Amino acid sequence: MRRRAPATPRQNRGWANKVALVQPLAADHDPEVAELARFFNETLGFPPNSVLTMQRRPEIAKAFIALNKAVMANTGRVTSEQKRLIGYIASLTAGCRYCQAHTARAAERYGGSEARIAEVWNYERSDLFSPAEKAALAFAQASSSVPNCVDEEIAANLKAHWRDEEIVEILGVIALFGYLNRWNDSMATSIEPGAVESG
Repeated sequence: MRRRAPATPRQNRGWANKVALVQPLAADHDPEVAELARFFNETLGFPPNSVLTMQRRPEIAKAFIALNKAVMANTGRVTSEQKRLIGYIASLTAGCRYCQAHTARAAERYGGSEARIAEVWNYERSDLFSPAEKAALAFAQASSSVPNCVDEEIAANLKAHWRDEEIVEILGVIALFGYLNRWNDSMATSIEPGAVESG
């Protein structure tokens, strides 16, 4: 198999250090959204500002939370920690620092070691990741690139290690963070103190 060196992560050249385009509402602004958003207290320890901004249109916030729960549910071999590392690579490739901080924090909360989180961008050369994990991370990096870089080799390597249902789970994570990367970079969403520590 031809080895690829990871591409340099893209930097967000737009809104760095800017005021948010739309300010988040208070966590208790919409009781139904607030109840649904308790899900994030487990994953992050706080409701994310992205969701607090989405609640200006509560149906968007509710639909997003439902999608997030479905994508991040554990129904196979793809663990909670692995899903957050996949989201981290997707966000690093896209250049979204907000999502990088969130996925690093969530990976920590789901048992990710400091060494694995620090080494994830060097996954191809690292002994901290299994061949199956490397295949998933390469797929995350390629599918988060613009233009999309998934090729036959990446697809074949992914299929060699993961069942179709697991590939759907993996791509669900990547696509979820594609939405979040666009949302948070365009909104210049402010990073919460807890995520700053992890980021």
